[in-house]
Amino acid sequence: MTQLPYAADAESPLKPAELQVLRSQYEKEGEYVGVQTKFNFAWGLIKSNQRADQQTGVRLLSEIFRTSPERRRECLYYLALGNYKLGNYAEARRYNDLLLDKEPANLQAGSLRGLIDDKVAKEGLVGVAILSGVAIAAGVVGGMIFRGVGKKR
Repeated sequence: MTQLPYAADAESPLKPAELQVLRSQYEKEGEYVGVQTKFNFAWGLIKSNQRADQQTGVRLLSEIFRTSPERRRECLYYLALGNYKLGNYAEARRYNDLLLDKEPANLQAGSLRGLIDDKVAKEGLVGVAILSGVAIAAGVVGGMIFRGVGKKR
């Protein structure tokens, strides 16, 4: 994190009591919940370390993004962050790039881009290693089968 200080939101959850305040306000407003209350609660959920909270936060922000065009810009970073934390790197990159198109100098989004790119590169290398291992195992098993068939003739 020291090299990317602006994406501190990626690793700093709210205290449970702070999140509970946001949850209580959201629940109190019920079906008539205001956009700001919904955004605040979604923001708190995105910052959580709990996957279910993060998923709910992304869902709430997606609803705001769809239904409140005037609030889209402020949703972009947290949609990118939430998807990043959930491992949905393509979606994270898509939202983050939309924000960077509108605000090229946005330090948070620039920092998050670096985090996303690092994860994609790392996971890509892990994926290549896994596929290589599977290919080697398949080759060994195939060779053993081929030899077994050759000996029976």
